[in-house]
Amino acid sequence: MKILGIDPGLQKTGWGIIEATGNRLSFVASGLVKTAANLPLYARLAMLDDGLQKAIAMYQPDQAAIEETFMNNNARSALKLGQARGALILSAARTGLVVSEYAANLIKKSIVGTGHADKNQMGMMVATLLPKAGKVSEDEADALAIALCHAHHAQSALRVSQR
Repeated sequence: MKILGIDPGLQKTGWGIIEATGNRLSFVASGLVKTAANLPLYARLAMLDDGLQKAIAMYQPDQAAIEETFMNNNARSALKLGQARGALILSAARTGLVVSEYAANLIKKSIVGTGHADKNQMGMMVATLLPKAGKVSEDEADALAIALCHAHHAQSALRVSQR
């Protein structure tokens, strides 16, 4: 099963794909979709859709997972992030992917063991769990962490349903 992890952002969206075969997890690909701040919102959302569609078409994932929105003190930023998330969820859903959502603290706890891990800890654990990923950006590492989190929770749900 190939899993697409999405770290949403209006300026930069990270995506990462892993393959889960039983308990074995392996790196497939990762990348960034960047938008220009000087463009109108609708054009930036279209760029996010286009970039994610290209990754989905190229790597044909079976499932997708995205980070939930966290509360932000700046309402305007939170709204823009929510719009970016919506565009990305729709982009994945249009291709038939089921999109699971995970809270940031759950992702961190699943990967590092604590819900308050910092970016460096997350990056080091992703590099440890997926050594073939090499040096990736923070956004790509976060997307891979989301995919890893989904693999873990999807396997747990499968084991429970088989009982």
